[in-house]
Amino acid sequence: MSDMHLVTKDFLKHKFDLEAIKKGFGKGLLAAGKQNEQVVAACADLTGSTAMNLFAEDFPERFVEVGIAEQNLVTVGSGLAAMGKIPFVSSYAAFSPGRNWEQIRTTICLNDQTVHVVGSHAGLYTGADGATHQMLEDIALTRVLPNMTVIAPADSIEAEKAVLALSEYKSPSYLRLTREPTPIFTTKETPFEIGKAYVYKDGKDVTLIATGTMTINTLMAADILANHGIDAEVIHLPTIKPLDEGTILNSVKKTNRVVTVEEAQIQAGMGSAICELLAEEMPTKVLRIGVKDKFGQTGQPADLLEHYGLTPNHIALKIHQVL
Repeated sequence: MSDMHLVTKDFLKHKFDLEAIKKGFGKGLLAAGKQNEQVVAACADLTGSTAMNLFAEDFPERFVEVGIAEQNLVTVGSGLAAMGKIPFVSSYAAFSPGRNWEQIRTTICLNDQTVHVVGSHAGLYTGADGATHQMLEDIALTRVLPNMTVIAPADSIEAEKAVLALSEYKSPSYLRLTREPTPIFTTKETPFEIGKAYVYKDGKDVTLIATGTMTINTLMAADILANHGIDAEVIHLPTIKPLDEGTILNSVKKTNRVVTVEEAQIQAGMGSAICELLAEEMPTKVLRIGVKDKFGQTGQPADLLEHYGLTPNHIALKIHQVL
C-alpha cells in the first residue's frame, strides 16, 4: 500500500498551488520557536531571502545576524549547541555548505554538535542568479560528513514538518531548500519522519527513487509511463542520509530495476548513495538522472529543467528507453 495521502493522484491534469520550499522552512522555524524556547537561529546577512525573518521578528532575542561571514555562522552555531541551544543556521547553499564546509566538518560534525545547517537557494530553481549560486554539489558535500543527516523536502509542507522534526533531533543536519515556488502536492496528513522513505505510488516494473523537487516530476513521469504500459513504483526519499534501506530494498526486490532522480550533481549525490547500498546488498543496474558533471547557468527554472532533462517528459523518455 502507498504511504501517500495526496491532493490528487491525477498529476498530469491537476493544477497545484505553488510555494517556495524555503517558505515552509520559515513557517516551521517559527512554529518550532514557539514550541521550544531553546530553539535559536543565526543567519549570514540573508534573513529575508532564506525566510528566517519570521523567526527573527518574533524572537529577536534568540536571533543572531553574523553578517557576510558563513564560516563564523556555523562556528557560532556550534557554540550555541554546546551551551544547550538548538540552533538553525541559514545562508545560500552555495555559501553554506559551499564556502564553509571545513568549519561544518570540524566545529559541528567532529564535535557531534546538534546544529541544523540550512542551505537555501539550492539547485536549478535558483536560475536567475546564475551558475555561481546554483548549488548542485551540496548533497555530495554533506552526505560524506560523519554524523551528518541530510534532508531534501519535496514541497513547502514537508519542509515545515522537517524543521519541527529537526527541532527535536539530536544530531547535526543539513536541510536543502529551493528559492522559486514549486508545486505543493503533499498534505498535512502525509507522513514524514527523519530517516524514512515513502512509497508514493505502488508498481511492479521499475523502482523510481526521487528526492526534493524531483519527486513531483517523477510522479508525473510515472503517469506518462503508465500510458505506455509501464507500471512504475515511486519512492520519495526526503532523508538522503541515513537511508531507509528496508523500504528501498523491498521495492527493488520486487522490480529488479532502479532509476534515481535528483536536481543535483549525480556524482556522489543521492543516486550514488542508492548505488552504494545496492552494490553491497542487492546488486542491481541503476540509471541515475540528474545533472551530469556540468555547472548551472542563468535562466528561468522551467527552461533549466528542460535543458538538463529533468522535466516529467524527459524523465519518462529516459526510463522508457532503458526499459
